[in-house]
Amino acid sequence: MRSFITGCLFLLTLQAQAQKGVNSLYSAFGIGDLEEKDYSRSFGVGSAGIARGSDNFLNELNPASYSRLPMETFFFEASVAGKTVQYNTSTSYQTAGDISFKRFALGFKAHKRWGMSLGLMPYSRVDYKLLNTRTIDGTGSSVRNAVEGSGGINRLYFSNAVQLTKNFSLGVSSALLFGPVSTTDSLGGGSSSEDVYSEVNNAYRSFEFNTGLQYHGKVGEWQLGAGVTYRLKSQLVNSQDFSLKAADGTVLYTETRKAVDYTLPEQLGAGIHISNGQLAWLMDYRQQNWQGLNPNRSDYQYITAKRYAGGMEYTFYRDYFNVRMEGLILQAGVNYSTGYLRVKGEPLSDFGVTAGASLPSRTGHLRYYIGLEGGQRGRAVKGLVKENYLNVVLHLSLRDNWFFKRKEL
Repeated sequence: MRSFITGCLFLLTLQAQAQKGVNSLYSAFGIGDLEEKDYSRSFGVGSAGIARGSDNFLNELNPASYSRLPMETFFFEASVAGKTVQYNTSTSYQTAGDISFKRFALGFKAHKRWGMSLGLMPYSRVDYKLLNTRTIDGTGSSVRNAVEGSGGINRLYFSNAVQLTKNFSLGVSSALLFGPVSTTDSLGGGSSSEDVYSEVNNAYRSFEFNTGLQYHGKVGEWQLGAGVTYRLKSQLVNSQDFSLKAADGTVLYTETRKAVDYTLPEQLGAGIHISNGQLAWLMDYRQQNWQGLNPNRSDYQYITAKRYAGGMEYTFYRDYFNVRMEGLILQAGVNYSTGYLRVKGEPLSDFGVTAGASLPSRTGHLRYYIGLEGGQRGRAVKGLVKENYLNVVLHLSLRDNWFFKRKEL
């Protein structure tokens, strides 16, 4: 436990020391960049895992997975991710990077047929700064203009799973979505003490429910898993405050505005998991139809989002006091997403290649995981930006035996 706490403090220190620098132009649209990746042990297989049970780790990709948690065992997990991005236009490029906290979760088996997990993770992220020149009506003169957005929506979830039969499990995840998104619009670029700027603060909140079903069986020497998920449609309630401020932060004017709520569409997912105990193959598909649920804008429209992911995992086993345990784990995978927005007629497609490695501590209670992803999003056409990125995930997982009564000799 002490080494796990030290590791968590190390991860938090990394985030605290990181400089905010990832400036994603596309997070200015909709509710920001949606977090579709799984920043745990499934990261290296393209974030595929709808069909995989939580035998040795917590798998929130399908809440039904928690029925396979081992008895008398607690799981604690935490992860952070570092990202570097190269932004390319048709004429220039720029680089940026930062580190952010991605996940905290715990889980255990409350009954031999009932598993549960509680966790916190990001749902979407907003981080952008746009600089341009605005013409003042009636004067013919122009002034420097800066628009900056920050914040995002978080997901606090509580998931439960029940093993219905030997082969089938059912799960439900209930989640609170919440978080602020702020937009600052300034004239003059803040270079003068007389400059003023407007600030819009949005506070989003909603309840979300995700259901899942898993099947686990055996065909010859191979273990076969299949899973489906269904996330219900929900309404993201928004409250909005507007203020006008001087350069020194003095509030010149403020009001509470009637804000437009945001509809989150239902999501369907399906996956397959095939394993012989050492070699495992995974494939996932997810789909969300955003069309017609929220008003389109002149520069972007909502579309049907589709995500494909797959990968392979190889496990080396070792003996520990005559018990067969997982040793080194190696992963490789790919993923492709169409995105949920079309900007200036161009879909924000995202393609990534992933790899991962997991290594246990000497006792096997703590696992260290590192995941890598290189990918590309968008295209440098019509004044848009192509993002070439590299993600690095550090994940710690503690598995501890609780409620275990030792027999007296």
